[in-house]
Amino acid sequence: MTLPPARRPGLDPATIGGLSAHQDTRTPVWVDGGWHAQARIVASPNFGARPPGMAIDLVVVHSISLPPGAYGGDAIDRLFTNRLDPADHPSFAEVAGLRVSAHFLIRRDGELVQFVDVEQRAWHAGRSTWRGRSGCNDFSVGIELEGLPGDVFELAQYRCLAVLLADLAERWPIAEVTGHEHVAPGRKDDPGPAFDWPHLASLVAPTRLALTPAVQHSA
Repeated sequence: MTLPPARRPGLDPATIGGLSAHQDTRTPVWVDGGWHAQARIVASPNFGARPPGMAIDLVVVHSISLPPGAYGGDAIDRLFTNRLDPADHPSFAEVAGLRVSAHFLIRRDGELVQFVDVEQRAWHAGRSTWRGRSGCNDFSVGIELEGLPGDVFELAQYRCLAVLLADLAERWPIAEVTGHEHVAPGRKDDPGPAFDWPHLASLVAPTRLALTPAVQHSA
């Protein structure tokens, strides 16, 4: 089991000007395995080992808000650490018992939160297939954006996401970025129609990453 570092400062969206603020300063981006040095750490118990020798080559973008459409608060942190009280809100009853996680969450203000070491398998995609490969959790990184399918995401979230994608691609062989709705079509609808894939593409243009928000799904 990989233990998280004792503390990490939150990612300040005001400092995100290019694709990676770390490249020029040589500040370590990844510490203690696969923990991002500028993320706020909320360690989740909901993870497992990736299959031996499995390359991490996909990022799956999700959206989440708890309660649905409400932003702020610590309900997402509590969901991913099995501490969500179903009595706190009527909508919590159906999700409080789930054992789920993501590697990262990007809050509305651009704060970066990390729950699982990238080297480990977070439980974010569920039943999923990408380019003929099933079980996307085995080979992907899950990134949640605080938001609701159909709602507009904040510019600070896109900027943080672009930096995070560049940092991931420098360390692991990330080749593609897609949405939860594309790896689990018909079952999931996030990040949804309001997610601005062209804008994200413009931010990550200097990298080799391919954004594929809509492809022919292969089972």
